[in-house]
Amino acid sequence: MTIQADKIDPNKEFGTLITRLINKKNLTREQSRQAFITVLNNVTNDMQQGAFLAALTAKGETAMEVAGSWDAIYDLDTTKVRMDPGVNLVENSGTGMDTFKTYNISTAASIIAAAGKIPMARHGARAITSLCGTVDIAEALGVDVECTADLVTKSIKTSGIGLFNGMSPHIHPKALGRILSQIFFGSTLNIAASLANPALPTIGVRGVYAKGMILPVAEVMKQIGYKSAIVLHGCIEDSPLGMDEASICGITHCARVSGETISKFTIDPKKLGLAAKTPQALAPEPKISLESKRFAALMNNKESGPRKDAALLNAGLIFLAADKVTCLEEGIERAAKLLEKGQAFAILERWVSSQNTDPEKGLKTLHSLV
Repeated sequence: MTIQADKIDPNKEFGTLITRLINKKNLTREQSRQAFITVLNNVTNDMQQGAFLAALTAKGETAMEVAGSWDAIYDLDTTKVRMDPGVNLVENSGTGMDTFKTYNISTAASIIAAAGKIPMARHGARAITSLCGTVDIAEALGVDVECTADLVTKSIKTSGIGLFNGMSPHIHPKALGRILSQIFFGSTLNIAASLANPALPTIGVRGVYAKGMILPVAEVMKQIGYKSAIVLHGCIEDSPLGMDEASICGITHCARVSGETISKFTIDPKKLGLAAKTPQALAPEPKISLESKRFAALMNNKESGPRKDAALLNAGLIFLAADKVTCLEEGIERAAKLLEKGQAFAILERWVSSQNTDPEKGLKTLHSLV
């Protein structure tokens, strides 16, 4: 008579890992990679997956844990694309899940940077806790956000900017959309998934949802191949709220990756002449139809004030990270000239036309906004 060994229940095995995190014990990069493979493959149930992400977030993610998560997502659930060799691609995005919701500043900054001949390979998602995510605003402007990765690659090459939809099966065919659409708190997955860019840029400006995540994310970006990066979290003066963008409403805390070194610095908008009296000036409109019109007006240099200042500050940081300027003030000045000369709106038109299966329809949408 043959006695068969009991089959291991994956939920129990995964529960042991969750208990380890609850007890504040860190995972190695490989342990984290294996755990996220389990989540992405849906081997364990939704309750266990949610508990794992919550326990890891509550413990506080280490750089190696985030890197392990990125390993799993990029290897298992990211469409790969080929870019021309020698092109230094740049990405500007945030993790989302921040406590103060702004209009989509990172998209505005990216368009301005692309107008300055910086190739922008963006990777974003639809709104989960905010009113207007990166994908939402691009779609409202006329960009085809449900297209293939190859079309996005073509757009980067021809217009200088493209957006990989992080929740599209064309970009992440296995599991990310399923998981991210069910999570309403900031987690390791938000950070690692936002870094899983099909084009693998080596330069980046990345906003994070909490100040405590700045150094771990900077370390992760160094580990996964970024040569130059600025990781930041913007504060709002006299408030516990913060944003995953550089702030004109308070101090922005930053870490800069340059080769093998990571250094910290802060940005005071008052010293730059960009300070806003109220953060509400940066809030998005309640409807995407209204927000897209305001965004198009900003890109067409028809809006001044805090929205414009925030876009210029964040665009200036892209120029700085890409080593196109020697200081942030110079980057802001260059961004202002591009916006005011109409070059940003010209790039927006080229982007809508390039990243589109129906360019005429996309441009009609954009032009209807202005």
